Amino acid sequence: MPKYTVAHSPDADDIFMYYAIKFGWVGKKDIEFSNIGLDIETLNEEALKNTYEATAISFALYPKIKDEYAMLKTAVSFGSGYGPKLIKKKGAPLKRNFKVALSGKHTTNAMLFRMAYPEARITYKNFLDIEKAVLDGEVHAGVLIHESILEYSQELEVEKEIWDVWQELAGKDLPLPLGGMAVRRSLPLNRAIEIEEILTQGVEVAVKNSSILGKMLIERDLVRVDEKTLDTYLGLYANDASISLSKVQIEAINKLFEIGYKHGEYPQLLQVQDYFVPHEYKEIRNS
Repeated sequence: MPKYTVAHSPDADDIFMYYAIKFGWVGKKDIEFSNIGLDIETLNEEALKNTYEATAISFALYPKIKDEYAMLKTAVSFGSGYGPKLIKKKGAPLKRNFKVALSGKHTTNAMLFRMAYPEARITYKNFLDIEKAVLDGEVHAGVLIHESILEYSQELEVEKEIWDVWQELAGKDLPLPLGGMAVRRSLPLNRAIEIEEILTQGVEVAVKNSSILGKMLIERDLVRVDEKTLDTYLGLYANDASISLSKVQIEAINKLFEIGYKHGEYPQLLQVQDYFVPHEYKEIRNS
């Protein structure tokens, strides 16, 4: 039986979207999955090395791994009026060249931040260490992601929402593309299709059974937040809009790629729909 590793971040929405598979609620008898949880920048770096068969990535990274990975249309996270937050100590003004902590060079929020604040002095840290770095005065500001956007020290305040940066750069009202899943191109095409189908079913079942699955995750100490915070967070990043990419979400990803191309992040302009797993192969094969 073939075994495939699904790599995801340890934040609540990624765990939630995968664990319907882990708990055996969906799957296939002839495919076995294992999973590993790593912070998003480590996942991005490992994707550049072609490490895992299926992996969560930042959308901003995808053009750099397009030859090795196909983009999946499921297990996606977008912001809609919300997203990562640039925070600082209350009342502290920021100079043009302020020092800032970001969660990783290849993250979507980091790419958008660099465009909005070209003179800022950037240091990259694990997302769990960013708040402390600001409180300790190691940096003047930091961009919070994941569950950190919901609860942070009262000594801090929001300088800028990355959502607002995105809206300014996009020039229109589109959801903020944060992260998704990719599958290694070296896999047999029929297996890649099956993996995407199972992951899609897993997200769909998780969303439809959100309260049950959420309680199971908390009881097993698999998430870092309490039940109330988990419900709020899943409502933001693991919901009906996470099951399968919509037309407007695809438009948003393409806008992100366009912005990145215009700012010199990518050598060529991509359309994400050209890099999906071709499910029509299954229909042709079975016809």
